[in-house]
Amino acid sequence: MLKGIYSAASAMIANLARQNALTHNISNVDTPGFKNVMVSLDDFTTTSVFTQNSRTDYLGQLGLGVEPTPEIVDFEQGPLLITNNPLDFAVEGNGFFTIQTEDGVRYTRDGRFLADAEGSLTTIDGHLVLDDAGNPITLPEGDVTVSPQGVLSVGTEQVATLGLAVFADPEAELVRDNYNAYIAEGGPTGENPGMVQQGVLESSNVDISEMMTKMVSVSRAYEAAQQMVQVQDSLLGRVVQSLGRF
Repeated sequence: MLKGIYSAASAMIANLARQNALTHNISNVDTPGFKNVMVSLDDFTTTSVFTQNSRTDYLGQLGLGVEPTPEIVDFEQGPLLITNNPLDFAVEGNGFFTIQTEDGVRYTRDGRFLADAEGSLTTIDGHLVLDDAGNPITLPEGDVTVSPQGVLSVGTEQVATLGLAVFADPEAELVRDNYNAYIAEGGPTGENPGMVQQGVLESSNVDISEMMTKMVSVSRAYEAAQQMVQVQDSLLGRVVQSLGRF
């Protein structure tokens, strides 16, 4: 009976983690470059089951519930949105922009860039955008253009080349961080970042209809597990009362 409580409680905890991931996705449906975060369920723990008669026979494994799997990020390309802002960039392909944060180098698909008072190219959160040599990019005054290869020019002068990082297996190599960016344990491992487009942003790849459908399903699963905990608790209470009469 206690195993029933453990199993139902584990389902509540696991579905709460799934619900938190879905809520995070929905809240970022309009965030450029955001990637869908997925959490599924896996077996929690199993124990061996034996008969309780004069013979000891192995019957199999009894599960003790479920647990959430480590989150998986879906790096599928999001739709491209034309903004006509000269400092909005999008990568059509597998590349990530390289930025410098207070916590170190990070990688992002969010190309909402700005030029600060000193001419430094920054993200919308104020982090420096790095070139292909790992240095901050400074833009002189003038009209900025970018080539498909990421070469930034002001007028006829080439200023810098955007640092575009590629990862052969981003799901395994990248860990989600703050600022709509990712941490890489090692350096970039892939090639062919794709083409940079100017005046364009990559939209979030979150499907809001799919997220709402999953939210309803997860909420119902949570409620069912909650009711099962209550049922198991009620049965346990009756057992205790019955034993107290003897």
